[in-house]
Amino acid sequence: MRGAFQIACLISLMSACSGHRANTLPFSEVPDVIERVRAAELGAGDVVEVRVYMEEGLSGLYRVNADGCFEFPLVGVVKAEGLTSGQLATEICDRLKEGYLRNPQVSVFVKEFNSKKVIVWGAVQKAGAFKYEDDMTIVQAVSLAGGLKSVAAKNSVVLTRILDGQEHYYQVPFEEIGLGRAQNVHLQPGDIIFVPESLL
Repeated sequence: MRGAFQIACLISLMSACSGHRANTLPFSEVPDVIERVRAAELGAGDVVEVRVYMEEGLSGLYRVNADGCFEFPLVGVVKAEGLTSGQLATEICDRLKEGYLRNPQVSVFVKEFNSKKVIVWGAVQKAGAFKYEDDMTIVQAVSLAGGLKSVAAKNSVVLTRILDGQEHYYQVPFEEIGLGRAQNVHLQPGDIIFVPESLL
């Protein structure tokens, strides 16, 4: 609730002020590296596919349990929560080297990001938290929320994103994206999309 209140206050501030806005930019001004989805950390409920070269008995699908771990053949419990897929592959590889395989080659692919959500609220049909999908866009997220209400301020959508531990707010011209006049925005796990109501 505290985060929602902060965003609501921000929207009011943005409507009332036309001067400098701290941490607020049109999304077109955000560096490309931020626009793209970065490597996401794993969490409870995620499903990964582990492939060990030339070791079919070790390759397969594994679901991260509520403790952030899963059982892997030979090595036992593996902690996955907080790791990226690449880090998890390195962890399994290192564990397999400890007396099991001489030179294991391990790859990890995320099949389901069930632990990662994006939140859509405000002037949409079905506000809520939705499962993040690889390469997800803001248009997809709003579609999952049933689309915009007729009272939505379509070009004043606000995206909240955590970068280096700080909240950053970006204005997204949603209507312009739908008309093909602006680039679609790719989301990251944990993004919050707020659609304000039009003041007209």
